[in-house]
Amino acid sequence: MAIFQHIILLLCLSLFCTTSLVSSHNRHYTTPTVPRLTDLFSHVSVNQSFSNVFGGPNIKILNNGSTATFALDRTSGSGLASWNKYNYGFFSAAIKLPAGLTSGVVVAFYLSNADMYPHSHDEIDIELLGNDKRIDWVLQTNVYANGVSTGREEKFYFWSNPTLQHHYYSILWNSHHIVFLVDNIPVREFPNNGKFSAAHPLKPMSLYVTISDGSQWATHGGKYPVNYKYAPFVTSLTDVEMVGCIVNPKQPNSSCSSASVSSIDPVEGPDFVKLSNQQMSAMVWARRKLMFYSYCKDTSSFKVLPPECK
Repeated sequence: MAIFQHIILLLCLSLFCTTSLVSSHNRHYTTPTVPRLTDLFSHVSVNQSFSNVFGGPNIKILNNGSTATFALDRTSGSGLASWNKYNYGFFSAAIKLPAGLTSGVVVAFYLSNADMYPHSHDEIDIELLGNDKRIDWVLQTNVYANGVSTGREEKFYFWSNPTLQHHYYSILWNSHHIVFLVDNIPVREFPNNGKFSAAHPLKPMSLYVTISDGSQWATHGGKYPVNYKYAPFVTSLTDVEMVGCIVNPKQPNSSCSSASVSSIDPVEGPDFVKLSNQQMSAMVWARRKLMFYSYCKDTSSFKVLPPECK
């Protein structure tokens, strides 16, 4: 009888541990109040601001160009790239992620100039990594500069379910800092000062939105690949904002500097030089509650940590 009770206890403990890993959506968070940067800027038309870079048949433009869906299936992923290149700015979109088993699926919202500088490219990445039913979607942020292969990844769980409705994903990039935001809450700041400056992207970049197969790395280091039994995986994109310095990379002297700067100019405006106290408090909340990986603590991958970590 004692052995039977012991087995029952072990089964209950096992069930508890398993269910506790099912989803952070079971945990209820009261999110901090922050300024809504996404309310400051106008939305742009997807079909007038982007071109297809791959998987054209999997991209659908809806609602007179204000919305797009793009899909991953057995034949291809799909992606869009902005017509313009920017040297600093504010970039945002409301994205609804695919529901269900999405292991290996990667939805990316990022800036890059790999097309212009294949050997010395820059990137500022928001990558949304699919789940294997036991663990939620993961938000991964990263910064690359000058072709340096060392990634500066930080990973977070979400405080709400990103598959039920659209959520805002935003990047602020200017000469002062890079800020990653989710629903206007800053989750990471990469300042352009001190030892961080060597990794601060400086060259013009385009904005990309893609969905692709990341089976080799995305979910638990590639342990769980894409299961195309559940395809197509469809992502919805709307409320796109791109505000900044539009430049022509083929004209090195092209510039957007102006004698008069608006307070809501994300490139040079005083309201975008540093985070407010309210934004700083919100970022501390997000990092304490939901960040589970930072490259600055990964001594197993880095024999010598990047200089800004010290």
